[in-house]
Amino acid sequence: MFSLKEIRKTALISLWFVFLTFPIMVIKVDPIERIVRWRWDNALYVGLGIFFLRLFIEFLKEKNSIRQAAKTTEEKESLSKIHIIIANPKQRNILVGVLLCAASVFPFIFDTYQTNIMITALMYVVLGLGLNIVVGMAGLLDLGFVAFYAVGAYSYALLNYHFGLGFWAVLPIGGGLAAMAGILLGFPVLRLRGDYLAIVTLGFGEIIRLVLENWNEFSMGPSGISNIPRPGLFGLEMSLNGSILYLYYMMILFMIFTIFVVNRLQDSRLGRAWIALREDEIACQAMGIDKRKTKLVAFSLGAFWAGIVGVIFAAKTTFINPASFTFLESAIILSIVVLGGMGSIVGVIIGAFILILLPEYLRAFSEYRMLAFGAILVAMMVFRPQGLFSTIRRTYTFEKDK
Repeated sequence: MFSLKEIRKTALISLWFVFLTFPIMVIKVDPIERIVRWRWDNALYVGLGIFFLRLFIEFLKEKNSIRQAAKTTEEKESLSKIHIIIANPKQRNILVGVLLCAASVFPFIFDTYQTNIMITALMYVVLGLGLNIVVGMAGLLDLGFVAFYAVGAYSYALLNYHFGLGFWAVLPIGGGLAAMAGILLGFPVLRLRGDYLAIVTLGFGEIIRLVLENWNEFSMGPSGISNIPRPGLFGLEMSLNGSILYLYYMMILFMIFTIFVVNRLQDSRLGRAWIALREDEIACQAMGIDKRKTKLVAFSLGAFWAGIVGVIFAAKTTFINPASFTFLESAIILSIVVLGGMGSIVGVIIGAFILILLPEYLRAFSEYRMLAFGAILVAMMVFRPQGLFSTIRRTYTFEKDK
């Protein structure tokens, strides 16, 4: 089944993986006895594991390519089960009702720690939906999305620190300031696309972080801002558990509202303009679509959701500093969009839950959990590069009257 050349290539890849993981898997320093333990058996396990895993992957890829070649074009574009459920109003309503009931009783079944993790996952769902507007719909690769997240968080922290404004008063202000930052970023990059756009947005995100880190008089520098008030409810004093419960249900409602708005945007004239811009910018402009306005609206709307979640993040943690808004955050949010499927709302939701909850529940594997997490992502990109739930291209047929 496998040629000698393929087996030789697989063996070289296995040796390369052994070399890469050598410092982690083989060498172990014992600081108490001051000796170095050499775990050569781990090197053997890594080499054999990668060897057979790569052969297994190649077997699956070959099998999948044969299956895809046998399918007709009509079969390739058939709807998946999840899309069939979504397209059917009755099934969709039943699914939504079951999910809402499960979400409502979640805090009463699990402990506060699990609820807190779920709040973080819901925040990343909204962040992913916001970036999905920019990357998934409009096709504008943004690697500095965390900058708008930081603008929202620092808006609440600074306005509360200097002027005593509460959470609900700052929530729309934080989103508005982030949207303005999105427009300011959009103007210089209107002519850029692809890698050049990614480099500029990456630089913008780093500029915001470095300004927050070094402008001590404005942002308190690396020390950050502490004692940020949690969201209030008509002036009632709540305990820590009560605040977490309140924030959880608030994020559920906010996520539902975000899904509704993004779905309506996707089906609107503006959403179709974004998709046209993503597919072919020149053809989009030739059809009379204002390319500048379309891009600026995409940047500002995506940044608006990031700013809103930034305000919620500051209220949730009660402490922020520039270390919370590194490039890694932008990479995670972008991974959510890519893993779920570019432009797919359902895919972004599921991708956010996978990428945020999976590392937490892999903590039992200790130092190997991130290795397992990375392997899962690599396998996903190898076998399904279009994402978990890719968007279905809409087709229109003309039928003559009989």
